[in-house]
Amino acid sequence: MRKALRWLLALTVSVGTLSTAGTATAAPVEAAGHAASRADTDIKDRLLAIPGMSLVEEKPYAGYRYFVLTYTQPVDHSDPSRGTFQQRITVLHKGVDRPTVFYTGGYNVSTTPSRREPTQIVDGNQVSMEYRFFTPSRPDPADWSTLDIQQAAADQHRIFRALKTVYPDRWIATGGSKGGMTATYYKRFYPHDMDGVVAYVAPNDVVNDEDSAYDRFFTAVGTQECRDRLNAVQREALVRREPLEKKYARYAADNGYTFTTVGSLDRAYEAVVLDYVWGFWQYSLLKDCDTVPADARTATDQAIWDSVETISGFSAYTDQGLEPYTPYYYQAGTQLGAPTIHFPAIEKNLIRYGYQPPRNFVPRSIPMRFQPWVMRDVDTWVRHQAQHMLFVYGQNDPWGSERFRLGHGARDSYVFTAPGMNHGANVAGLVPDQKALATARILQWAGVASPAVQADPSSARPLARYDARIDVRGAEREPGLRP
Repeated sequence: MRKALRWLLALTVSVGTLSTAGTATAAPVEAAGHAASRADTDIKDRLLAIPGMSLVEEKPYAGYRYFVLTYTQPVDHSDPSRGTFQQRITVLHKGVDRPTVFYTGGYNVSTTPSRREPTQIVDGNQVSMEYRFFTPSRPDPADWSTLDIQQAAADQHRIFRALKTVYPDRWIATGGSKGGMTATYYKRFYPHDMDGVVAYVAPNDVVNDEDSAYDRFFTAVGTQECRDRLNAVQREALVRREPLEKKYARYAADNGYTFTTVGSLDRAYEAVVLDYVWGFWQYSLLKDCDTVPADARTATDQAIWDSVETISGFSAYTDQGLEPYTPYYYQAGTQLGAPTIHFPAIEKNLIRYGYQPPRNFVPRSIPMRFQPWVMRDVDTWVRHQAQHMLFVYGQNDPWGSERFRLGHGARDSYVFTAPGMNHGANVAGLVPDQKALATARILQWAGVASPAVQADPSSARPLARYDARIDVRGAEREPGLRP
């Protein structure tokens, strides 16, 4: 407890005392009158007036201004003397009088203009953050001990404090999968920053060694016919390990792939094959079962290869496939946890390694130690103190097997499941009454609910029309077993 208090005290000091010479000081929120006096200042000038903020580029998009920026952050928020790094963010600007949605996917940030569902619902601005240690937002040298959920939450807190001077209206945090986890952790450590949180398909692995919920999921998801097809292809890929690994070796040689981190081509091959069933349900729908070979035993080697390649991706566990995701596997092996499932449809002698732990996917030069109390702390907080939080899951998404749940202490918070949907579940996919309620609550949290919506939540609709060019729908696919 004393250590935690020291950390928080140091963090409080660091937020206010970082110098502007090489570090960014988050300015206090402006008074309403002062903000109004600057309303006619160009938005780019206002953003770049923030200490530590630098422009990478501005990209045009009709109806918005879109900026790619970097913001100077301390490597260690509890000890600013340990140096700084540049964290990449983007700003989709609608207007300083509109609410702002704070988005992160938990990985790299896209530099292509896009609008997340809450941003469309509230017709607001959107700030998107690249998660620390995903390049180029990585300290140099990289001290991996500073990659944890509390440091990442502090990154968001400082960005919010800095941009609140420009966007003084209400803010909502959001993200999908690892980004949904990130939005939840941010709310846990800084409960008063955001006016609401919309967390999509956010896993919640409270007890890392207890994963029976996943096994139960795979015995019931979809239909028996679809499950049988998938299990048969997965099994056949292991039965034909020898000829398919020869094909894998040629594929790796042709593409310059190596296997130093995971240890061998054989380990990588099995990891890809064991991801197959999970990967299908994560990113596909029940109707897509028609694309899976109907009779794996009589299918050609090429047909088995093509199905596994399409769903799992044979590059996922190569050194080149793993390297961009080292920060995720590090966090999975130190705080987030990772699932382990069993394969009752496959003979034990066909499986050599099983689901491998995150440690196997991180270079051995990076030390790792799992901290089992971290997820328990977040889970307890959500159950008893969640306020203005919405969790959305997909019925057929394996990551929803271990999810956030609400207890008696939660207030104005909800957990909804979209029927038939996968890892791309969203508010639009909920049943009508839940969709309307979720939309109404998001509008209310953002301060833009009309009197009609406040009186009758069933009338709630997004304030901005859907725009296929900019609105993100469905899951953002990450290769391999990653949320």
